[in-house]
Amino acid sequence: MKVDLYTQTGEKNGKVELNKAIFEVPYNEDLIHQALLRQHANKRVAVAHTKTRSEMRGGGRKPYRQKGTGSARQGSRRNPHFRGGSVKFGPRNVRNYTVAMPKKQRRKALFSALSVKAKNGNISALEKYEGDIKTKKFAQLLDKIKIDRNVLIVIPEKNQVIQKSTANLAHAKTVIVNYLNIADLQKYKTILFLKDSLPKMEEVFLSASKA
Repeated sequence: MKVDLYTQTGEKNGKVELNKAIFEVPYNEDLIHQALLRQHANKRVAVAHTKTRSEMRGGGRKPYRQKGTGSARQGSRRNPHFRGGSVKFGPRNVRNYTVAMPKKQRRKALFSALSVKAKNGNISALEKYEGDIKTKKFAQLLDKIKIDRNVLIVIPEKNQVIQKSTANLAHAKTVIVNYLNIADLQKYKTILFLKDSLPKMEEVFLSASKA
């Protein structure tokens, strides 16, 4: 499969070949969904925290005498059924939400999502981008390429010119090939690869999937 290759001025400069092992993989909706849930779960931080009886302050003195009050006997005001008391079976900040998923399945889900993008014509390539850090200039480039809606820009390595030029674009995000993930692929409609990102992607993901 081939996609359009653009120059820095926004002009078409032929096409570039995509690797079949990455961009022509059968669609697997269940695997993509599983990988997406895993990524969101692994980002989750346990914040909610309730106190048990042992963590409550006070309650050392018996609330009232054992007999003769007409009420049930009580030993502490820290009991869960008292107002201001502890919480039974409440959320704790020691909970671990991490979800495991085999590396081969994660790679397959990533390739499946990329294949859908390629099949729908939502992948393009940029030959190179050099010059000053200018948000307006990069936005004009995206307009010339006719990027529809939001775009994920994939670069082979750190590139301050591109990263800083896109930092203030609400509809664009730049990510290094190594950190390409299923959540971004689902969020952004169009993927714009820097030309050098394609061989780098084969090096990173195909070698990892064979390992």
